[in-house]
Amino acid sequence: MPDEDRIIGLETKLAYHEDIIQALNDTVVQQQKKLSSLEERYQTLVARLVSIEPPAVFEDDGIEVPPHY
Repeated sequence: MPDEDRIIGLETKLAYHEDIIQALNDTVVQQQKKLSSLEERYQTLVARLVSIEPPAVFEDDGIEVPPHY
């Protein structure tokens, strides 16, 4: 009888561990999808920033900069 109880205990632990492993795997898959989505959005933003022309910071509007600048 003790061997049977021991086997049942091991089978119970195995089933629990399989459930935990599946839950962890599902979490990793979900996080990978989010990461891929964020990487795509990042690349899109980088491309948009690169395509923007920098504004003309100093335009000649006749205003002279004081000498202490």
